[in-house]
Amino acid sequence: MSAEGPGSGGPVAAAQLADLAAASRILVAQGVVDGFGHVSMRHPGAPGRYLMARSIAPALVTPDDIIEYDLDSNPCNAGARGSFLERFIHGEIYKARPDVMSVVHSHSPSVIPFGLVGVPMRAMFHNAAFIAAGVPVFNIHDQFGATDMLVSDGAKGVALARSLGGRDIVLMRAHGSVACGPTLPAAVFRAVYTEVNARIQHWTQALGGGSAIAALDQEEGRLADVINRSAGLRAWELWRSQVRAQVNW
Repeated sequence: MSAEGPGSGGPVAAAQLADLAAASRILVAQGVVDGFGHVSMRHPGAPGRYLMARSIAPALVTPDDIIEYDLDSNPCNAGARGSFLERFIHGEIYKARPDVMSVVHSHSPSVIPFGLVGVPMRAMFHNAAFIAAGVPVFNIHDQFGATDMLVSDGAKGVALARSLGGRDIVLMRAHGSVACGPTLPAAVFRAVYTEVNARIQHWTQALGGGSAIAALDQEEGRLADVINRSAGLRAWELWRSQVRAQVNW
């Protein structure tokens, strides 16, 4: 690694940078992130690199804010731009999961309670079918004791990635959650529908469902998720067009 940082994985098409910037704004519009949270994607031409915005509120991200990182989360081209403290969430998941091409970290409010109590998140409807595979909870205190709750270094990122395992979603006790996907649109879809699913589960349990909730079982989830991987693009195209109507990229 040079004094300026690790070498770049190469140029990225302007349209892909624009989609990544748009993903931040989509997550704001869908109530998943607010002034905090971030989304990344693996470098399309270099699996040992990933791309994420500088430390800025998601609603303000533009393509010019995108920084390239190596998988140790060292910036390649930051210049004077600041980086998110929790970028290690992304780098360590990309290291551990070659199948993951995009990661979303959020503090969506309906999801947080499921990391605080012993009630597991379950797949309430077909759009959230990926949840049927299970949603682990990462408790940072188990390995690191009392902390500021931030995954702010590689060791904490490794522990989080270990909790995620082969799943698509991991909750972070008293903090938020992480959603992953094989594409940027898939990760955004999963982040959005994790929040929607959480709201539906709160409502269902308030009706007195308890253990009798007829949620999707694991096989139903697997079958429905196969459909969602293509049908979910419909949602992405809608959300992306709404951003495009606001900005010229």
